[in-house]
Amino acid sequence: MENNHIICIDLKSFFASCECIRLNKDPFSYPLIVANPSQGGGAITLAVTPYLKTLGVPSRGRVFEIPKNIKYDTIMPHMNYYIQKSKEVVSVYLDYVSKEDLHIYSIDECFLDVTHYLKLYQKTDYELAKEILAKVYEKTHLTATAGIGPNMLLAKVSMDIEAKHTKDNISKWTYADVEKKLWKISPLSDMWGIGRNMERNLNKMGIFSIEDLAKTNPGILKDKFGVMGLELWNHANGIDTSKISDFNGQTKDKSYSNSQVLFKDYNEKNIFIIINEMIDNLCARLRNSNKECQNFGLGIGYSKNTPGGFYHNIKLDSPTDKNNELIKYASIIFDRFYEGLPIRKVTVCAGSLKDKKGTQLNLFENYENIKKDDEVNLTIDKIKQKYGKNSILKASSLLEDSTIKERNKKVGGHNA
Repeated sequence: MENNHIICIDLKSFFASCECIRLNKDPFSYPLIVANPSQGGGAITLAVTPYLKTLGVPSRGRVFEIPKNIKYDTIMPHMNYYIQKSKEVVSVYLDYVSKEDLHIYSIDECFLDVTHYLKLYQKTDYELAKEILAKVYEKTHLTATAGIGPNMLLAKVSMDIEAKHTKDNISKWTYADVEKKLWKISPLSDMWGIGRNMERNLNKMGIFSIEDLAKTNPGILKDKFGVMGLELWNHANGIDTSKISDFNGQTKDKSYSNSQVLFKDYNEKNIFIIINEMIDNLCARLRNSNKECQNFGLGIGYSKNTPGGFYHNIKLDSPTDKNNELIKYASIIFDRFYEGLPIRKVTVCAGSLKDKKGTQLNLFENYENIKKDDEVNLTIDKIKQKYGKNSILKASSLLEDSTIKERNKKVGGHNA
């Protein structure tokens, strides 16, 4: 197993702390929420100060959910200022590590691989993390927390679960802490990478804790969730083979992608109308070029007043150009990472493209059914090529939330 020295750093209540800097207030004593006041009680709180967190106010939620007896000020988000402050923090990190050893995970969170820097600085990973946090505060007046681990997973979970409760905002986990600390995480959705929907799916399987997940037969998880099931099992056992270098400086494989900015907010009840339509178009493009993909990625961007989202890419068991296969993987990714927030952007990506050489079968698949599905898809593709993309549509494309008919009238996302 990997035994590196990874530091995961998160800026504490970032948006709210930035606003406190602008207002010359102390985030640890000032009751402030970042939200759009014009949206009233239904507005989403993008951040609250650490002071409000001590009173039980969650960092994400709706304004009306804040107890009436708690007094606070509300301020509109200033995204350009947050981006500026984030850049200032990143410049501090780059004073300690090269850009190849830095992974910017989000506007307020980064991973640093300090494995090869400890001898240079003559410090332990803990001492170096402490120095970096102090330098961030000195340069930006932002308080940060840090998790240290032998891989990216344990560094991240150490930070999420423990660092915010320590005196110096730093926590270190090793493989020896997997059973003592990682397995004790409950509910499941408190674990990085397990969303509410995935938690419900795991609960239905009788899995209620990370220890339950770690002790589940990985074959059962793979049958249920595909390759992501194996990733879940590995993470539950503290195993993570990803490296920061995996995210930096790579030559990208040939890929096809499709992104869509939506004209209204969507949620888990209607977003798959959009995702299914986008995957249908993606697969038609694969078939038209006689390609299959070995990787599939799904990205979700939240509403403009709710910064954030996720993008996750997984390697498939075997190359495919089949709609139902990619929809299955999209559902697994969505269930695992979706946070229940309003959605305004969707991205689907087919990567690691290969020439199609024939269908790969296994003992559990019916060749005749697969052949019939291929013939139906090719027939639909030919009809659309001859009579136009709107000549044949799924029934779901007639629903109000569908965008496919309008998008089919456009070229490259613009009016034809």
